[in-house]
Amino acid sequence: MRAFENRPDCVVVDEPLYGYYLKQSGSDHPGKDDIIAAMDCDWRSVANSLCTDEPTQCALYYQKHMTQHLLPEMSLDWVDQLHNCFLIREPRRIVVSYAKVRPEFALEELGFPQQLALFERECERLGEAPPVMDSAQTLANPEGVLRALCAALGIPFNDAMLSWPPGKRDSDGVWAPYWYSAVEQSTGFAATAAQQDPEPAVPAGYEALCDEAEEIYQRLSAHVLKPASV
Repeated sequence: MRAFENRPDCVVVDEPLYGYYLKQSGSDHPGKDDIIAAMDCDWRSVANSLCTDEPTQCALYYQKHMTQHLLPEMSLDWVDQLHNCFLIREPRRIVVSYAKVRPEFALEELGFPQQLALFERECERLGEAPPVMDSAQTLANPEGVLRALCAALGIPFNDAMLSWPPGKRDSDGVWAPYWYSAVEQSTGFAATAAQQDPEPAVPAGYEALCDEAEEIYQRLSAHVLKPASV
């Protein structure tokens, strides 16, 4: 999101379905009441806005979504109006990190099944795989991956995507104080200490969940973009 927002030709929106997700799912996230109060919690209204209220001052409109926000009662027809790209990350790192905050959870709370379902929907609609980026590969070669992504989307690459000034943004969601401390300090793509560490050991009781997530991750990994030469 920071990379695209730093382009002079792009406007971004941060997790526009988060309020709907919290209100409908009952999930207890930090700042839940403030998020619900600040956002449109009608998914139909949000989806319509995302597809019709495109900013006129910029050529590109970047929407950051979390697939766990796509609850079962939602129709996904509106998604067909977007150019959908997928970001994947090593499942065991996600599971171990999430388990520290919420020890009991289903895989759906991490968005893995929803991401796979949306990916397969896109493959069927397009007749080919949509762009997939792997987080580790992106951190290792941000320019090559972002150039490949832009090429896949048919938009020009801009060097402004590689670095940005630190600090808060007006576009950041209400939840930024709880989740964005590292993002606010960032000035570009760099792995955190945790991301540089070897893959963490999975606590007892989570192995089956990790295996299910890993299967989904591997299915999408087969379609990861090849970084462009720089």
